[in-house]
Order: sequence, then C-alpha cells, then structure tokens
Amino acid sequence: MQSRAPETPPSRTGRTEHPGTPGHPGRPDPPDRSPGPGALPPDAPGPALPARYYTDPATASAEARHVFGRSWQLVCHESDLPGPGARLAATVADREVLVVRTEDGGLAAHLNVCRHRGTRLVTAPEPVGKAIRCPYHGWTYRLDGTLVGAPEARQIPCLDKPSLGLFPARVESFLGFVFVNLDLDAVPLAESCAGLAKAVGHYADADLVPVGRARIHDVAGAEVQEANWKVAVDNYLEGYHVPVAHPGLMRLLDYQGYTCETEESYALFASPLRDKPSSNWAERLYQRIAAPMPGLGEADRRVWRYAVIYPNTLIDFYPDHVLAWTAIPTAVDRVAVPGAFYTRRGTGLRTRLARRLNIHIGWITNDEDAQLVARVQKGLSTPGFEPGPLSRRESAVGWFAGRIRADLDRAGT
Repeated sequence: MQSRAPETPPSRTGRTEHPGTPGHPGRPDPPDRSPGPGALPPDAPGPALPARYYTDPATASAEARHVFGRSWQLVCHESDLPGPGARLAATVADREVLVVRTEDGGLAAHLNVCRHRGTRLVTAPEPVGKAIRCPYHGWTYRLDGTLVGAPEARQIPCLDKPSLGLFPARVESFLGFVFVNLDLDAVPLAESCAGLAKAVGHYADADLVPVGRARIHDVAGAEVQEANWKVAVDNYLEGYHVPVAHPGLMRLLDYQGYTCETEESYALFASPLRDKPSSNWAERLYQRIAAPMPGLGEADRRVWRYAVIYPNTLIDFYPDHVLAWTAIPTAVDRVAVPGAFYTRRGTGLRTRLARRLNIHIGWITNDEDAQLVARVQKGLSTPGFEPGPLSRRESAVGWFAGRIRADLDRAGT
C-alpha cells in the first residue's frame, strides 16, 4: 500500500506513532504554507519532497552516492546462498557486488570486478566453488577476497598480492535476508533496526524457503514501473489512497485500525482484517481460511504487517507468507521492483491455500499501484507543480522525505 524541514533531521532516538493507514537539488524549497508564522501544527506530518526530487537527473546522481551508497541494500535471502562457495551478483547503488557464502558458513561481499583488468567476475548465481576465478585471465581469489594466484605471475613485475584483493563491502544477515552496504563504517543493521527485529522477528529468519521462481537479486527479470523510485516507496508508505484506489483492500482491511510507527531507520505498519465478509469470493474465502505459518501465533492470524527499511527495502509480513522486495532506480523516471515470496517449512494445506489467495489479491493491488505511480510521475513533471500538505495518514511519507533531505543536505547537494 502501497518531511521535516531541511535543517531538522529525523530524531535518532524518538519514536512516533500515528493512527491511520499507511530541478537542481540545491535550489531552495518553496515556502511553508502551513498555518502560523512558518510553523507546522504540532501533530502535522513533515512536508513532502518538492517535485524536482523526483524528476531531476542531478538529484538521482546524488542519491546514488549519498543515499544508496551509504545505506543497507537488500540483495537476497540466505537460502540463495545454500552452502560454502555459493555466490551471486546483485545491484547496490550504481555498482554490482558479489556476495558469497564463506567456508565457515558466514557471508562476504566484494565489488564484482577483477583487480587485474576490471572483468565482471560472476554473471549468474553459482551454487558451489572453492575460489573466485576471473574468466578472462584466471586471476584467483579466496572467498574472502584475498588474491592467491595469477597465471605466469613471474611475468607481472609489480604483482603485489596482498594489496590486490577484491574491493570489500559490508554484508549482514537480518531476519534471514542478506544486506550489503558500500560504507565500511556503516552502523550495523541489527543495531539500527533492533526494534523491527523484536516486532516481526518471529515471521522471518534464515530458514524461510522461497515460493516460485522470482528472486530478489534478479533485477534483469524484475517488473519495471514508470516512476521515480521514491514515488514507489511513497506509495507503499501510506494507506490514504486505499479507499479510493484499492477496493479489494478496502473490503479486506480495517482501514480505521491501520497503524504506523516510524523510527530513524524503519517504518512499521499493521492492519487488522475486517470481520465483515467481503463481497468478493476470493477475498471472502481468504478471510475464512486465513491461518498462520508455523512459528506464528493466533494474534498474527488476522493482521497484515508491512515494513520499510530506509531507503528502499520493503517487506510484507502476512500470516501465510513473507514478501520481500526492493526499489532499484533504472532511470530518473523508472524503477525496477525485484522481490520474492517466502514461507516456512511444514506449512499446512490451509495456510498454503490462503497464501495462493493472498498472492492473487496482491497482484491485483500491484497492478493498481503500478498505474497510480505512473500517473504521479507524469503529474510531478508539470511545470510549476509542488505537492500540497500531507494527511496524518501520510505521516510516513513525511518521515521518508525527511530522511532523503537529511542525506542530501549532509552531502551539500
């Protein structure tokens, strides 16, 4: 369902809870039109981003360095790296990374480029392998990135193996999902998202198994939507549009019971299912048979939860499955949305049937949202347009705008 003033970054310690559903970057923003002498009401969401943040190529370039290049990026699930030597390539910022399962069962990440002549080391997922070997000239690296061999090494006068290891990146498993950060000094995800792990950790871990063929790291095979990546994230961050744009969700979810909680690094939403039977047969059947996966309790049976890990990781936590996906810009007005469905081993027939119904309902919602974000992107390009004030039901949109502004302001863009 799918900002603060520029000089005021989001709080690093405070939590906010809200009822309800969820040009050139250096140019000054339009004046605050809120009541009073330039001040927002105390309970008002922060302002939305100016239109140029969604349409300006210079902003997109700055985001690659200062947003994506310094944040944790979802690349896969641990099940995609089943054993020592397994490796795959994934997109992080404007670079490609190589993620591997090390011999001790841990994880390592490197830029996917040979230190010799810049050859791309891995193009397709590989399930095993004791080393990483360049397909061009055969330079060979340990799984930890150390250069261990080069054919005819005596013919390379300046070969200094210790200084020619693969370029490293940070890697971390969180809720069983693998994240990479190009910033080697980044705060651990487990630290910045500790509250999220506490709230939804019982849904997801390394033991989840994928459903279907889609994979998070498969950007080439992903759906591409005709909008800036932030338009897609904004759409996910609020349910204000549900009564108008998603009749199926309106029949299924208790709109008045939708809640939103924002922390510095994530936003978490929850919505109970309606008790009233839907008039649609698939939705009505889902309401009737909804059953939790192993590891979930009765309290999880009739609630849908959603999370955004800043800036572009989106995870749906349903009673019957978990959907994890990410928003990767392919142009200033295009976004790829690769993702995958997951479930737990031992899931019963009733839960499997509920999952199929839920995914069916989800694809309908996805198609509705794809049309919506394309229309928003077109409108944002209208000369002279600037967004109006946000609803309290769009509080997380204001949170997200504040984070984007703070990241770009710190970079001086």
